[in-house]
Formats: sequence, C-alpha cells, structure tokens
Amino acid sequence: MEVASGVPAPEPGEIRALKQCLLRRNKSREQHGVAASCLEELRDKACDILAIDKSLAPVTLVLAEDGTIVDDDDYFLCLPANTKFVVLAGNEKWTHNSDGGTAWITQESFDRDETDSGVGMKWKNVARQLKEDLSSIILLSEEELQMLIDVPCSELAQELGQSHVAVQGLQNTLQQVLDQREEARQSRQLLELYLRALEKEGGILSKQQESRADLGDERDAVDTGIRENSSKVTPASQILLALKEKPAPELSLSSQDLELVAREDPKALAIALNWDIKKTEAVQQACDQELSLRLQQVQSLRSLRSISARTSSLPGDMENPKRTRRDPM
Repeated sequence: MEVASGVPAPEPGEIRALKQCLLRRNKSREQHGVAASCLEELRDKACDILAIDKSLAPVTLVLAEDGTIVDDDDYFLCLPANTKFVVLAGNEKWTHNSDGGTAWITQESFDRDETDSGVGMKWKNVARQLKEDLSSIILLSEEELQMLIDVPCSELAQELGQSHVAVQGLQNTLQQVLDQREEARQSRQLLELYLRALEKEGGILSKQQESRADLGDERDAVDTGIRENSSKVTPASQILLALKEKPAPELSLSSQDLELVAREDPKALAIALNWDIKKTEAVQQACDQELSLRLQQVQSLRSLRSISARTSSLPGDMENPKRTRRDPM
C-alpha cells in the first residue's frame, strides 16, 4: 500500500508543529526518537541518526506495522504521535516483524510506558504533545484526558508555559471532550437496549439463541483449531481490559491504541479476549471507524487553522482599496 506523493511546499513564514516519531532500520530493533514538522525533515534526520548515505536514493519511510509507504505530508500530519517508521534505503524492501504483529497483546507494558515509568512523567509527555499541537486532544484516550484534568492547574501551567486562566480553560475543554465521549457511549447503550427490546418482541432473540445452541459444538471445534495453530498469548493490560469491560470501548482508547486493535489479526485478538470471531471483527470495525473520524476531525481543524493564518497575514495594501472606497462615504 502506498500513499500518493505530491507534497506541497510549506507557505513562506508558515510554522508547522513538530511531531514525535520513532525510527529504525529494516530488520533492526534499535529505535531512535526524533521530532519533525514534515516528511523531508524526517528523512534528513533519519539519514543523520541512522548513518544512511544519502547517495543511496531513494530514502523511503514506511509504517513499521504494515509497510505502508508514507510520502504525503497531509497523511503524515494525521498520524498519531510516536508513530513507528522503518527507513529503507535504495532497493531495500520492508519485512514484517517476526512477532507477527501481535507483540502488543503479549507485552505487559507498552513501549511508551518503558520510557515513562512514573505517572508524573506520563502526564508531562501528554502535556508536551498538546503544547506542540492542540488538535491532538481529539486523539487522546479517556485515561490521558482524565490525567490532565486531575493535574493541579499550577503544575500544568508551568509545564505548558501558559497562564492559569488559559490552563483552566484548557482543562474545561478536556472535561467537555470527556463528557461528550461519555454521552456518546450512553447513547449507544440506549440504542442497543432498544434494538434488543425489538428483537424480543418479534421473537427474533429466541430463534438466535436456538441457532447458537445448535452451532455451539461447531464453534468450539473452530476455536480449538485456532488455539492449536496459534501460539499462546498473554492478555495485555490496558487495551484488552478496556475492550472487555468498557461499553463502546473505542471511545476509551487513544488513536494509537485504536490503530493497534483495528490492524490486529482477528483470530489472535479473539483468542486473547476469549470472544468469537464475529464479535471481535465488530469491535475492530468500530475502532477503525472511530480512528477515521478522529483523524478527519484533526485534519479539519488544521485546515481551518491554516486558512485563518493565511487570512490574518494578508498584506495591508490589499485591504486599503476597500478603505479608500468607504472614505468618501
């Protein structure tokens, strides 16, 4: 899969926010953290940090998870912070990790938790992410939103370099985002209850239960076959817990976690959750839709901000003719 090129050059005087990224060479586990505002800057830093000879053109950036070629700045800006990239030079081809993409299931902690051991350090990293790009509020998990809300206003103001009034407004906005997700969850629960009531009234539910009883042995046989052909997995802590216990779990997860769930192999995820394939695929589809919605919202905010910046930077001689027309009046 390849993202089409055609990267627009930045406008004169345009300031782009830095995005945190993780870089590594193909077939290497050693990662380097960098921050870049665009793909060209990321390529340059990758060549310097990973000691890649720039004469080995082309230098290609691909997503570490599935090998998607990233060659478009707009797509790059939509990616969540700490996205992992593999840098390919010359004729190198991307190869999948040996863990089959299920490493996040078997891990007891995530990569970001390995560097941020304490809760205090974790909220500071989230705050820095907001400082670089305020629109990333949309991409945060409910846990991260609550974490910033609970931080004392004075400490958050010091970390962000903002006044207490501005930080209080920010925390109010974070609370509103959290409340909106809870309202969306409750609405979905009410809708599910309504649909179940309709099923009961029409006798559909009883027929489904009979069908499930008839197919129970077949499902057990399929599940047994899957377990025999799959390696043993240990459920991860936060993502799997949210998927199991949270109603509408896609509203609780960060965009990075949503991407992990959406791209996971359904059979491996079903085993980890002890679910059937149909339920697992439905949750994956919901996570994919929520991720797409958040990325669209982020892109819309950035587009509006770019238009606003261009409008405010119009030269004065373009506005003077309108003033001269009004003066005789």
